[in-house]
Amino acid sequence: MRIILGSGSPRRQELLKGLDIPFTVEYNPEVEEHIDPLLPPEAVPESLAKQKSLAFPRPLAQDELLITADTLVYACGQVLGKPHSRQEAIQMLSLLSGKTHTVWTGVFLRTSQSADSFTDATEVTFVPLSQEEIACYVDKYKPYDKAGAYGAQDWIGYVGIERIQGSYFNVMGLPVHLLYRHLQPYL
Repeated sequence: MRIILGSGSPRRQELLKGLDIPFTVEYNPEVEEHIDPLLPPEAVPESLAKQKSLAFPRPLAQDELLITADTLVYACGQVLGKPHSRQEAIQMLSLLSGKTHTVWTGVFLRTSQSADSFTDATEVTFVPLSQEEIACYVDKYKPYDKAGAYGAQDWIGYVGIERIQGSYFNVMGLPVHLLYRHLQPYL
């Protein structure tokens, strides 16, 4: 099968490269994400990954497998996607400061004849962060393309993450250990 990553995320591309599986990148940058308010929060990333897959800009050939994914942060009863402004990013990081939150990544695999999906969860604990640290991070790293307004691989991850229970790569945006298992029938 020819593997297609349906994501423009440099982190997802880097993680998939780590599996040493040849792939190409093709995606629809115009996907509007719709969150069903009736879904439990842990089901939202998989639903969004499916939406991205179904919005792929062309029919899949018989020998193609499309991988799409979505990552969300869940903290204090709130689903945190990507921040839309500096203020929203600061609010998100202030909410995460000194607390444990959950990172969910949903993955959707689709061929012209079948589909498969799964979700992984990772618990992340942040040390208390000062408002100065948060503002400095947001201003320097501009984390507007990251769920929860942070990248574990960025400065904030180095100084702020106290503990991770689960897959670090899931926090980066792709649970490659599970993806590899789900890809086995296609390789």
